[in-house]
Amino acid sequence: MSSESDGKQESRRKLMTETPVPQLIVKLSVPTIISMLVTAFYNSADTYFVGRISTEATAAVGLVFSVMAIIQALGFFCGHGSGNYLSRMLGAGDYKRANEMASTGFAMALILGVIVALAGNINLHSIAMWLGATPTTITDTENYMRIILLGAPFMMGQFVINNQLRFQGSAMYAMVGLMCGAVINVILDPILILGLKWGVTGAAIATVSGQITSFFVLMIGSRKGENIRLHIKNVHINWFYIVEITNGGAPSLFRQGLAAVSTLLLNNFAGHYGGDAAIAGMSIVTRVMMMMLSALIGFGQGYQPVCSFNYGAGLSARVKEGYYFCVKWGCIFLFCIGTLCFIFAPEVVRWFRNDDAVVAVGKVALRCQAAVLPLIAIVIMTNMMLQSMGRGLKASITSSARNGIFFIPLILPNVFGLLGVEITQTCADVLSLLISIPFAYSELKKL
Repeated sequence: MSSESDGKQESRRKLMTETPVPQLIVKLSVPTIISMLVTAFYNSADTYFVGRISTEATAAVGLVFSVMAIIQALGFFCGHGSGNYLSRMLGAGDYKRANEMASTGFAMALILGVIVALAGNINLHSIAMWLGATPTTITDTENYMRIILLGAPFMMGQFVINNQLRFQGSAMYAMVGLMCGAVINVILDPILILGLKWGVTGAAIATVSGQITSFFVLMIGSRKGENIRLHIKNVHINWFYIVEITNGGAPSLFRQGLAAVSTLLLNNFAGHYGGDAAIAGMSIVTRVMMMMLSALIGFGQGYQPVCSFNYGAGLSARVKEGYYFCVKWGCIFLFCIGTLCFIFAPEVVRWFRNDDAVVAVGKVALRCQAAVLPLIAIVIMTNMMLQSMGRGLKASITSSARNGIFFIPLILPNVFGLLGVEITQTCADVLSLLISIPFAYSELKKL
């Protein structure tokens, strides 16, 4: 049994350290790109089908996106933190710590999920008001958020398993798990929202059902092949593993957590200057941008295990080669898709909600963000490289830049009214590039 395990580990090591870097990244990224696109698609499905009901319902779903971003942030914190570390340990040949980290990261996610579900539902009305719910959206916001919060443990757990599988080089299992959940969500959305007339409650049930399905399918996938088995005996919630998870997961926590804060501020200012139509328009743009960036993030996630494994194995030339490969093709891809979105911005927004007031706000914001889209490839790939190498501080700064360090100070003065709401993310993206380039240069020079 031991020799069989050693043979599997040696096979994994050969794959990760000897396969040509572009070929390996493409092989690992295709399933993750599909996973990210599918995830973005079914995250947008609620917005699309709820958009058939009313502008107020569309706005309510957009408001709860901040809560979903926080749940996602905590899931990625545990998933990326444990995944980065276990991948480096696999590269270094320390299989004991890799096994312990996998189970510990998963256990932490479940505990945090239960806490969020309980605390969130106890303070449901206060949270809804804090998110910016108006008298016309408060009921829908609470109904949608209540069910989303109940699914928090499953949502966080599946984020952890998904990321751990990716960092082990098993992106195919991760893809299958996410796709099963997506199929369930997309099937249930029209049935529950439009067929049974359950509105936003149906949308929430469909979303959580998809997440629960992904959770169990990913659990099964984690027990296949040479993947690390999750076991309670390997759970060690001590300072050593907490620190390692924090070091590797803090950038994701800041990135996703600040995305929640920025969305909260965006919705509040949009509501102040343009009412429910402005909230709906900006919510649609947020979902569209998420879909456009999902393919790039999937591409980068194919690079992350290559980066962390080879960095742990001391093969720095492969780390550099992978970074330049991803930046080059990421910029090209985003230039092409950004051009299309810039040209067809009104049609894209109208596809979600056929309301002239919503389109008027959404098309301006979408065109502004699409104009600088290629720059984000450098920011995201730099962040992923720094995170995978264990450069916690630099990775946290780059991950916080777009939605925090620059976004929050830019939107708070809000001297341009609704136009300021529409262009803030664009300005933040340009400024984020200015700190990403020096960070990337300094680390690449060391390599």
